[in-house]
Amino acid sequence: MDVVSDAISAAHLGHPSFHRVRTSGSWCARLDAYDGAGFHVVLKGACWLLTDGGAPVSLGVGDAVLLPHGAGHVIADAPLDAAAAARRAVPFEQWLTRTGPRARPDRGGTELLCGTYRLDCSRMHPLMAELPEVVHLPSRVGAHLELRAAIDLLAGELDQVRPGSCVALPNLLDLLLVYMIRAWMSETTTGAWPSALGDPVTAAALRAMHARPAAPWSIERLAAEAGVSRPTLARRFTALVGRPPMAYLTWWRVILAATLLRDTSETLAAIAARVGYGSPYALSHAFQREFGTTPGRYRQATARQGTPDASPR
Repeated sequence: MDVVSDAISAAHLGHPSFHRVRTSGSWCARLDAYDGAGFHVVLKGACWLLTDGGAPVSLGVGDAVLLPHGAGHVIADAPLDAAAAARRAVPFEQWLTRTGPRARPDRGGTELLCGTYRLDCSRMHPLMAELPEVVHLPSRVGAHLELRAAIDLLAGELDQVRPGSCVALPNLLDLLLVYMIRAWMSETTTGAWPSALGDPVTAAALRAMHARPAAPWSIERLAAEAGVSRPTLARRFTALVGRPPMAYLTWWRVILAATLLRDTSETLAAIAARVGYGSPYALSHAFQREFGTTPGRYRQATARQGTPDASPR
């Protein structure tokens, strides 16, 4: 897979949860911080979003907003400061009981798609980790056509029950996440990873490692893949990614091993072969150095809790 797909897949757990909300009048709801990423899409009307310690963000029809680190926040019908939010906001779940997809707001009402993606932060790729607290993607004519199309398709699926909706909705919501991250990468003027993926040398090495993680890569082979000398690759890759190429490859192989331990019943020997280690012992040593626990204990923890106890060092 490509780097962005791998970055999302490594942390993404299960299907997203979501609510379609129709509301009108004066309202204010609070969502506490959580493990995962939250999102809101304005299907009709307008509202405001206020994160803890942040400035109010105005959201209009067609706007999408991603909170990739699960920041606590308030959504409301009007702009407000922290003091007003503390006075007015009701818990989101309580607010939902007063609203819902069957509610009929007046002409000035607002319709939202609100949801969360469950993420395993112990395997967060640095591309995901460097996303800002709030990714606001306003609706603009001619901008982010794929994102706009996904929002339109979601709205259509929500308007009526159709054959296959139970499959279409979660997959469209997963597409929404991809398109929101892609849109952020196309617009941001900061961040190491958009720069890394925009650099032909670094991007070529990353593509090679992600496409064939078990290949017998060396700095020489990666440099040949990128069409540059070893020193050039090492300098550019390290400056943009934050680790030397072979250190990144070692880290990524262990992250892939953790995914396979969680999502499959494959033996440690089979997983070691799939991620480029010559033996289960070699993988176990690298895994314990990164996660602070053995592969076996990690697998038991994910099976028991759904998410691991340990986080990478």
